[in-house]
Amino acid sequence: MDLRLENKRVLITAGAAGIGRTVAEHFAAEGAKVLVCDVDPEAIQSVQPSTGIVAVAADVSNSEAVAKLFEEVDRRLGGLDILINNAGTSGPSKPVEAVTDEEWRATLAVNVDGAFYCARAAVPRIKQAGGGSVVNMSSTAGFLPYSLRTPYCTAKYGVIGLTEVMAMELGPHNINVNAICPGNVDSPRLERVNQMASQSRGIPIEQIRQTILNQQSMRRLVSTHDIAGMIVYLCSPRGRIISGQSLAIDGQTTATEY
Repeated sequence: MDLRLENKRVLITAGAAGIGRTVAEHFAAEGAKVLVCDVDPEAIQSVQPSTGIVAVAADVSNSEAVAKLFEEVDRRLGGLDILINNAGTSGPSKPVEAVTDEEWRATLAVNVDGAFYCARAAVPRIKQAGGGSVVNMSSTAGFLPYSLRTPYCTAKYGVIGLTEVMAMELGPHNINVNAICPGNVDSPRLERVNQMASQSRGIPIEQIRQTILNQQSMRRLVSTHDIAGMIVYLCSPRGRIISGQSLAIDGQTTATEY
């Protein structure tokens, strides 16, 4: 399927590994010009020039770093058509009264502040391009409460609010804005979260893994390709009428307790 994304200029945060890397590869396969940023030096080094993807270092939770990132966007891409706010962090797994100031602030800084800083810088550029797309990464934790995950759930609910307001503001400028809400993604991050859940609840990790599957009607983990396919579609002319939506890609999560 030709999604007519050739030469579209795309920025993907946290795009050198995991979900972001798969999204970058999908855009590149459609002929888009892709720049990714990341905080992991090894992940950045793993992005080979032959992929057609440019990788740079940037911590999106820092507004000054975001300003420098967009200088790279201008220099390397010459503008912007599409922003994918993929950067996020899982935060702690512990009771609300045990969450520290540092854990709370760090979780919201990456998930919410980072999305806002990048959107604030991207929107004038996308307007100048005549329109485009923004996709913010939320989670099923933006729909449903997960106990012992106060900072993460708060952040992901916030991302959905940010998305809905942006969609309302930017629709008249030919910019569609949506949130992607993945469920449990088959990834190293999920395994780290499972380990935290196992330790905080005193439950064997094998039980955690099986319960996660039992709480999804389709009984399988989400793949990074499932997520990337939806994102690319939303940013293509075929999906541009879709805006202000929070789209669950989760195999239908029916419960969130272990």
